Amino acid sequence: MLYRLIRPALFMLDAERAHGMALAGLKMLGPGSPPEPGPLAVEVAGLAFPNPLGLAAGFDKDGEVPDALLGLGFGFAEVGSITPLPQAGNPRPRLFRLAEDRAVINRMGFNNRGGEEAARRLTERERIGIVGINVGANKDSPDRIADYATMTRIMAPLGSYLAVNISSPNTPGLRALQDEGALTGLLDAVLEARGADGPPVFLKVAPDLEPADIDAIARIAIDKKLGALIVSNTTISRPQLKSRHAGEAGGLSGEPLKPLALQRLRDFRTATGGALPLVGVGGIATAEDAWARIRAGASLVQLYSAMVYEGPGIARRVVRGLEELIRRDGFASVAEAVGSE
Repeated sequence: MLYRLIRPALFMLDAERAHGMALAGLKMLGPGSPPEPGPLAVEVAGLAFPNPLGLAAGFDKDGEVPDALLGLGFGFAEVGSITPLPQAGNPRPRLFRLAEDRAVINRMGFNNRGGEEAARRLTERERIGIVGINVGANKDSPDRIADYATMTRIMAPLGSYLAVNISSPNTPGLRALQDEGALTGLLDAVLEARGADGPPVFLKVAPDLEPADIDAIARIAIDKKLGALIVSNTTISRPQLKSRHAGEAGGLSGEPLKPLALQRLRDFRTATGGALPLVGVGGIATAEDAWARIRAGASLVQLYSAMVYEGPGIARRVVRGLEELIRRDGFASVAEAVGSE
């Protein structure tokens, strides 16, 4: 209710400035305690998640407030994307609210303060709760695969899992790493850099994939024994939108992404045959949205854009709603419900 009162004032500000204020507020709030395991507890890639709802990468790009995010009720938080060297990202304005569509368009371009600073900060945190680290490559890097390997070596000791992000539409050429040959080389380099005792590796893919791409990615991910696939990033497609910002370049997230992201999740469930955990992302704003992804094959779900419109209380609302839905539909656990549609 408080957020609904202050939201009109926040929405009068530039979206990126409002995001900065949200980060500042969480820093003032300080670290919180992660939620206790409850009826929604689920194990994925050897990790025990207290509930299946996470905050997606993009909100906490530099790993500044992961513990405050866990304190909001998220079962896990994913920080980043973080690149080896600091980079400013694309020129402003680069973040746009599409309020009429309950959507966001961003062309941030992996803006962050670099791996060294993030690693120093993440080293200082108490290692409680599940915090994933989303890694990327610098825009002007002569060897992007080497960048991912570098970030893996730096971050492997610090994250519960690593998320390899090759699906942002805002770094030119990055999505080409989803091609079969490039992806195999990339994952070989990442897994070698991680070492035998490192955390599980998740791969974040785009929703704008052809059927052959989906089959190839699924096959490679299973062969390389990845921890999970994150399905999916923002889309470069443009369904019918109402906002004046509809024509802005960048990745679209939020409500309009929901049908595409849900379908892509179903496609990857079919392609993997349930042999690899999936993380459902894109257009999730309610417990019903999250439950639909779980029933479609997701072991975990993430949101971000919905928090722009619903505020920080969204995590606890969605988790409470999921607890009611799992009881209503007669499932004993999240794992039992995965793929049950």
